[in-house]
Amino acid sequence: MQYPTAWLQGVSLGESIACRLRLQIINEQLKAGEVLSENRIAEEFGTSRSPVREALKSLAAEGLIRLERMGAVIVGLNLENVKELYDVRYLIESFAQQRLAGSPQDALIQQLEQTIDRMKLAVKYNDYVEFAYQDFSFHEAIILQARHTRILHLWNSIRQIVMTVILVTTEQGFAEGEERMNWVADKHRSIVEGLRSQNAETIRQVVQNYFADSMLTLGHALP
Repeated sequence: MQYPTAWLQGVSLGESIACRLRLQIINEQLKAGEVLSENRIAEEFGTSRSPVREALKSLAAEGLIRLERMGAVIVGLNLENVKELYDVRYLIESFAQQRLAGSPQDALIQQLEQTIDRMKLAVKYNDYVEFAYQDFSFHEAIILQARHTRILHLWNSIRQIVMTVILVTTEQGFAEGEERMNWVADKHRSIVEGLRSQNAETIRQVVQNYFADSMLTLGHALP
């Protein structure tokens, strides 16, 4: 698996290197305990050490590597780590969606429904990269709509790792066939209906059910 080139438009060289290394760590091309050297990475990507340092700092902040004098030691991302990541996502998205309760969200709902349609189209054309991007965009649109500065700051701190996990799990999901991925796309409709209800308790229950189901199916969707 290669990190999608289209997802790297507009990012710095350091961020681009971080994205590629992040994917290699999460899909276990780079194993826990391996040591990365700045020189080797710089040579691999044909760059100076400065953007490499930027990339390694980002990965260390996410807990994927540990910076030591000998180099960067891969920590990795095990199933328990991913479950904790989903816990944080649940807290963010539950708050964001309940914050939208009590007022109509017609424009957002239309946007989300169009995103689900694009997910279904990606299934039809067997395009797991596009499906992953639309899946991520669906959830991010809700968080952005909540317009809460600190929640957005928290989201941005996990944004890249969430995107990469979705990419990896989506590729695994596509291996299970169209029926499975159409079900994943349709599962998002419950969130739309929750928002349409404008009822905070309904929304709370919908988000809880959505993430409880995601946690149950997560284990077999990772390397």
